[in-house]
Amino acid sequence: MADSSIVTLGTARSLLVDSSVYDSRIAETTKDHVFLGMACEDGEDMLPKVETRVVLVGEACRNGALVKALQDIHTPCITTDNVQEFGDEENPDFETVFVLADFDSPDYSYLYKRDSRIVGPPVVLHCAAKEEPLQFSCRPLYSTTMLNLSLCFTGFRNKEEMKNLVNLVHHMGGTIRKDFSTKVTHLIAYSTHGEKYRLAVCLGTPILTPSWILKAWERRDDVYFHAGEEEFRTEFKVPPFQDCILSFLGFSEEDKANMEERTLKHGGGYREFGDESCTHMVVEENSVKELPFSPSKKLFVVKQEWFWGSIQMDARAGESMYLYEKNDSPAMKKAVSLLSLVTPNSNRKRRRLRDTLAQLTKETEISPFPPPRKRPSAEHSLSMGSLLDISNTPETCKALAESSKPSRSSTPVVTKQSARWQVSKELYQTESNYVDILSTILQLFKHPLDREGQVGGPILAQEEIKTIFGSIPDIYEVHTRIKHDLEELLTDWREERSVGDIILKYSKELVKAYPPFVNFFEMSKETVVRCEKQKPRFHAFLKINQSKPECGRQTLVELLIRPVQRLPSVALLLNDIKKHTADDNPDKITLEKAIDSLKEVMTHINEDKRKTEGQKQIFDVVYEVDGCPANLLSSHRSLVHRVETIALGDQPCDRGEHVTLFLFNDCLEIARKRHKVINTFKSPLGQTRPPAPLKHIALMPLSQIRRVLDLQDTEECVNAFALVVRPPTEQENLLFSFQLAGEETVKSDWLRTLCRHVANTICRADAEDMIQCTDPDSLQVSTKDMDSTLSKASRAIKKTSKKVTRAFSFTKTPKRVIQRAFMASGTPDEKNQRLSYENRIGSSSTLAAHHSPSMVNLHSMFERKYHTFSRSTTHLL
Repeated sequence: MADSSIVTLGTARSLLVDSSVYDSRIAETTKDHVFLGMACEDGEDMLPKVETRVVLVGEACRNGALVKALQDIHTPCITTDNVQEFGDEENPDFETVFVLADFDSPDYSYLYKRDSRIVGPPVVLHCAAKEEPLQFSCRPLYSTTMLNLSLCFTGFRNKEEMKNLVNLVHHMGGTIRKDFSTKVTHLIAYSTHGEKYRLAVCLGTPILTPSWILKAWERRDDVYFHAGEEEFRTEFKVPPFQDCILSFLGFSEEDKANMEERTLKHGGGYREFGDESCTHMVVEENSVKELPFSPSKKLFVVKQEWFWGSIQMDARAGESMYLYEKNDSPAMKKAVSLLSLVTPNSNRKRRRLRDTLAQLTKETEISPFPPPRKRPSAEHSLSMGSLLDISNTPETCKALAESSKPSRSSTPVVTKQSARWQVSKELYQTESNYVDILSTILQLFKHPLDREGQVGGPILAQEEIKTIFGSIPDIYEVHTRIKHDLEELLTDWREERSVGDIILKYSKELVKAYPPFVNFFEMSKETVVRCEKQKPRFHAFLKINQSKPECGRQTLVELLIRPVQRLPSVALLLNDIKKHTADDNPDKITLEKAIDSLKEVMTHINEDKRKTEGQKQIFDVVYEVDGCPANLLSSHRSLVHRVETIALGDQPCDRGEHVTLFLFNDCLEIARKRHKVINTFKSPLGQTRPPAPLKHIALMPLSQIRRVLDLQDTEECVNAFALVVRPPTEQENLLFSFQLAGEETVKSDWLRTLCRHVANTICRADAEDMIQCTDPDSLQVSTKDMDSTLSKASRAIKKTSKKVTRAFSFTKTPKRVIQRAFMASGTPDEKNQRLSYENRIGSSSTLAAHHSPSMVNLHSMFERKYHTFSRSTTHLL
C-alpha cells in the first residue's frame, strides 16, 4: 500500500479559493490565475478559510528539491503512489492539490475527470524561488512558462492539432482568447492571411508559428525560463511571405536575383511572371508602363514598396495600399503634344521652338520672385503690331484700346533682368533645393529610425544612427535661416542690397556645423553600407524610402554627400554674383569677405578628402584645351566624364564641328577640335610642348542647364541629344544639340550621369526627371548629310568666309591693333602727324589713313587674301 503518512511541515494555514466560486469550465480566461494568499487581507470576510493539503504523486514523491520547496513556502504535503485514495474524498475542511510530474499518465486522467486541482513540480519550485504562495489555477497547471501570456489562434484547419496546442498553453499558465483584441499578447498563425493577422500587424503584436508552443513545452521543467523572452521567440516569427508565391516584373537581373533570394529567406517562393500559382506580382512601377497580360482577380499586383515594406516590418504588409496603378502625367502629355507641332513657316518655327524650350524648362523654374518692373506707363502701352493686324476690325481695335487702359488687376510687364539678379535668384533656388534635400534626409530616414515603438523593434542602434547622420540637423537649421534671408532679399530686390552679408551673418555657424560631418563622411558611408548588408530590415527600409519621389531614385549615401558638395557650389555662385556686381557697389567688398569666410570653413575640412587623381585629370584638361580658363582649377572640382560629339546647331559652335565635352562635378567645359595646329611654343629648356589639340569655347556651370533632351532616333536623326541652356545674361533659352561620335559612349548612361551631376549642383533630388525624350523634328535638329562631301565643303567655305570677313572688317578690329600696324610701317614724322591728326578728328583717322603708304600695303595684302579664298572655294565647289 502506498505511503499515505502526513509530513508535518508546521501549522501555517494556506488559503485556496473555493471551486464553487471559480469553476474551471465557466471562468473567464482573464481570471484563471490567483494566488493562495490573495485573500489574506482584502478577502478575509468574503471567502471561507480552508486548509491546503498538497499531495505528491508518484515520481514527485522522490524529488528532494520539491519537498524542500514546500517547506520553504510553509505548505504541508502528503506522498502517495495511489491517487485513488484521495480522488473520491470531498472534505470541506481541506483543499487538496495534487503534484504530478507527468501530465500524460493515467493518474492525471483520473484526477482531471474529477476536476481535481493539479500542478506540476515547476510551479512549486517557481513559487519557492520567488518566495510566493503556491499559485492556483482552475485548470491543470504544470509550469509558469507562459504565465501572463494571452494567445489567439488563426489559420488552423486541423481542430485536433489546435486542441492539443490549447491544452499545452493552459498547462504552461497561458490563456486563450477567441477574438483578437489589444489584450492578446501573441498571435499563433499558420498563414499571413485573415483579419486577425492584419490587426496583429497594425498593433505590433508578435505573430508566431505553432512551433513556439511546442518548443516552450519541451523546456517546461526549466523554472527560470519564460516563453515570452524576445531572444527565444524571435526564431519562431511567421515570415512575411509565408504561403506567398511571388513573381517580379520590370527589374534588372541583379535586382531580381536579390529579391528572389530574399523571398526564399523570408518564407516565400517565386515563379516567373504569368505562372498561375503566383499569389503576388511585384512590379517596378518606374519602368513598367503597361502590364503584359490582364491579371486574375486572385493575383495581387503590387509595387515594390510592398515587398520591401513587408521585410522591414517583418510581417506581410496590406496589399491595398501598394496596388500597382498605371501613371499618366498630364503635364508630360501636354509637353509631348506641344513638341509634335511643326509649322512650315520659318518665323513660326522659331517662335514654336522658343515656346517649346520654355515649356520644357517650365518645371525647373521655381522662382517665386518677380524681376524689377518697368515704369507704370509702360505697362499699358499699345503695341503697333496689334493695331496693324489685318484681323483687327475697328470694333476690335476700339476694344483693344479700351483694354490697354490702366487697371489695378493688370499684370505688370517685366523688364530685362540684370545678371546680378539672375545669379542671386539662382543662389536662392539652389539653396531652397538644398534645404528640401536636407529635409528629405531627416523626414524620410533619420526621424523614422529615431521613432520609438517601431513595428518589429528598433531598426538601428542609436550609436549607428548618430554615426550616419552626424550634424545634419545643425546644417539643416542654419541653411533654413539662410534660405529665409535670401527669400526676403529677393522679394524686395534692389541692386545695392547685399548678398554677401547673409553669408557672413552665418559664417560662424557654418564653421561649427560642417567640419564634423564632412570629416567623418567616409565613416558615415561605411556604416550605411555595413548595416545594409548585415541588417535585412534596414536594407528594406532603404529600399522603401529611396524609391520615393522625394529621393529621386538616389541612395541615402548619394543624398548624404550633398553637404560635402554644397559649400564649394555656394562659393562659385558668390564669385559669379561678384563678377556681375558693379565696382561702386558696396556688396562687391562684402562678397569677397563672404567668399573668404567659406574658404575658411573649407580649410577646417580634412585635406585628405581631396582627390589627388581628380586634380591631375583637371591639369591634363587645361593643357589639352587651348584658352582654357584658369578658374577651372579648383581643389573641390573633379573630372567625371569625357564625351566626343559633333555639333548639330549654330550654338555653341558651327554645325559639323567636332566638340569635346568635359563633364566636371559642377561645370561643363566645351571645346572644339582645332582646325590648324601650329607647334610654336618652346619651353625655356628648348623642349617643345605638344600643341593643344582643342580650342576652348565655353566653361558653363551645370546650374545653367535647364533640361536634357534625349532626341529620338529617326531616319534623319541618330544618336543625338540636346541641352536647353539659360545663361544669366540671356533672356531666352538656348539650344545646344550634339551627336555622339563613336560607339564607346552609351547615350542613356551619359545622359543619366549628366543629369545626376546637374541635379547635385542645383540641389535637386529628381535627377532623372530632367531627361525628356523628344522628337528631333520639333526642335529642327537633324544629323542627315553630316558626313557628305557637299556638307564638308559647305563647312569649309563657311570657315574660310568667316576668316576673310574678319580680315576685311575694320570695325571689328581692335583700335590698338590698327594703330600699331600704322605706326610700325610709317616714318617718325608720319607717326607724329598721324597721332595729332587722330586726336583732332577722331573717327576720321581711318579715311585719312587711305593716303598713307602703309594703308596701301595693307589693302594689297587683303586683296591677295581674297584671291586666295576665291581659288580655294572654286576648287571645293
